[in-house]
Amino acid sequence: MSHVITLLSKPGCHLCEQAREVIARVAGELGVPWEERDITRSEEDTRLYRDQIPVTLIDGVQHDFWRVDERRLRAALRD
Repeated sequence: MSHVITLLSKPGCHLCEQAREVIARVAGELGVPWEERDITRSEEDTRLYRDQIPVTLIDGVQHDFWRVDERRLRAALRD
């Protein structure tokens, strides 16, 4: 099964930088595409996620927020 990871972030977010590193590493190792979306570019994203960023989505479904657990991410991508 093919997955897509989306990282919801905003400028100046140090937790987003950490999440980006984990996601880039895992996605690269597993060959999973990923994208990053700045929540400040969308009123809806800002309203929904401003208190949770960074947020990790897998196939558009929320998987994690604040921190990315690498083992949990890898396990989810194996399904």
